[in-house]
Amino acid sequence: MTVTLARRMWRSLGWMLAAVVCAVLLVQLWYFAHLLWWTQFNPRSTAFMEARLSELRLKQPQANLRQQWVSYERISGNLKRAVVAAEDAKFVDHEGFDWDGIQRALRKNEQRGRVVAGGSTISQQLAKNLFLSGERSWIRKAQEAAITWMLETLMDKRRILELYLNVAEWGNGVFGAEAAARHYYGIGAAQLNPDQAAWLAAILPAPRRADQHRDAPWIERKAAVLLQRMGQSAVP
Repeated sequence: MTVTLARRMWRSLGWMLAAVVCAVLLVQLWYFAHLLWWTQFNPRSTAFMEARLSELRLKQPQANLRQQWVSYERISGNLKRAVVAAEDAKFVDHEGFDWDGIQRALRKNEQRGRVVAGGSTISQQLAKNLFLSGERSWIRKAQEAAITWMLETLMDKRRILELYLNVAEWGNGVFGAEAAARHYYGIGAAQLNPDQAAWLAAILPAPRRADQHRDAPWIERKAAVLLQRMGQSAVP
């Protein structure tokens, strides 16, 4: 191999690496621009919602999601406290990542020999729901972490929780607190009492399964625990 050929190869490799870096930066800027917009305006949909809608329309071509955006003030404080108790007890204190929770999840998964706990915060779950697919990979987790950092940098905790409560999945085709309250109880999200809020928070890990088996004992057990914890939940 001549010196000239070697130089050409290194130059080509350098250009390829530069192109990859530029592509990654452009993607991050795209995420950042969307999040910046959503500090003031509400998203019409999310990547997770679009994926669910596509699944529904494979069986029912005319299917639509049920979601109605409501402001933070129009969501029951009971539901806010219940969701924080269920999903992210340190929500108001951390900066997007609950490192103690992640360590506990890793230990639990190691003991069980499979993934049974994730340790994701509300901010991490929101990052995934807004933009990402459900695949499990280190690249996706790295992107989730980057988006989580952007969320926590651009938004206060109140806005993050408002977004989460409006886009979280709560049943088969049911998204957001308002649609969930109407779907299960026939009332608005502002009217949810402590028992109803605890039940809705309890089904968040498996909302579609719970929608089909509403009397499942595991839901009642978890709701009872959350009802006791809600009084200690700090919300923005």
